[in-house]
Amino acid sequence: MYAQMVKSEGMKSPEEMSPEERAFQERVDRGEKIEPKEWMPEGYRKTLIRQMGQHAHSEIVGQLPEGNWITRAPTLERKAILLAKVQDEAGHGLYLYSAAETLGVSRDELMEKLHSGAMKYSSIFNYPTLTWADMGAVGWLVDGAAIMNQVPLQRTSYGPYSRAMIRICKEESFHQRQGYAIMMKMAQGTPEQKEMAQDALNRFWYPSLMMFGPSDKDSVHSAQSMAWKIKMNTNDELRQKFVDETVPQAKYLGLTVPDETLKWNEERGHYDFAEPDWDEFFEVIKGNGPCNEERLGARREAWDKGAWFRDGLTAYAEKAAARRAASNVAAE
Repeated sequence: MYAQMVKSEGMKSPEEMSPEERAFQERVDRGEKIEPKEWMPEGYRKTLIRQMGQHAHSEIVGQLPEGNWITRAPTLERKAILLAKVQDEAGHGLYLYSAAETLGVSRDELMEKLHSGAMKYSSIFNYPTLTWADMGAVGWLVDGAAIMNQVPLQRTSYGPYSRAMIRICKEESFHQRQGYAIMMKMAQGTPEQKEMAQDALNRFWYPSLMMFGPSDKDSVHSAQSMAWKIKMNTNDELRQKFVDETVPQAKYLGLTVPDETLKWNEERGHYDFAEPDWDEFFEVIKGNGPCNEERLGARREAWDKGAWFRDGLTAYAEKAAARRAASNVAAE
């Protein structure tokens, strides 16, 4: 999900590694955490910056489809819950930007890459949320897919990333339950409400499957990330786990997964299911999705409108530093 289109350098054999690289890989293989001031291959640092940056961007951009429904939630309680969830996503972004900064990249650099399109965010957030039932589908399916990605990342090799994920995963589990509760309410409501829930499932099912990234056969840069334990599972492993866990949940709701080929495979012990439209996925990644322009436009506008506040913080910090310097001189 957060490694969509992240490219890492090719795998090296032990013989091709330098002594430092071999020692580093041995530490990773032993399950040790790599900390910011410790030696690491440049490729490891760059891959982490790109993955963590895209993860942070996904949390921040992910507020937009849901924030659109805060004022239109059907009850005060639903409004308060959704507001808390959107606030959580902002916090997740801040944790991850802070973790990325430990690798020597500034938040301003990460934001510039987002706004220029040089760094991506999860493709799912380029789809519109048309009805209140979509808030249920986003929580149930989108946050459910996110949890599939994020729980293994608690064991990732980079210490700050791993520790950030522990808190994020606790909050994401609440988000998924919130979404499923909305879907349950809709599915058990009037025929019109159940139809609305089914429509949301129909529209978000395949985009949710795309969140795990291209099929393993087309994901040629995963091997090195997995060797470094930046990425813990393959795309297809996570997608299969998501389908296996989500299909029974849909059946419990009385909803139908929009896949005529879906069936339980006794021999494999997994569901067989249809692949998403990968041409659509790559078009969305390129910026041609239903809401790409709208999402990036909103982020650029927020950045520009917040310039006065950032300038004020900088000026205050500079004045405080000057006062401290003057006090030190006077004390001498």
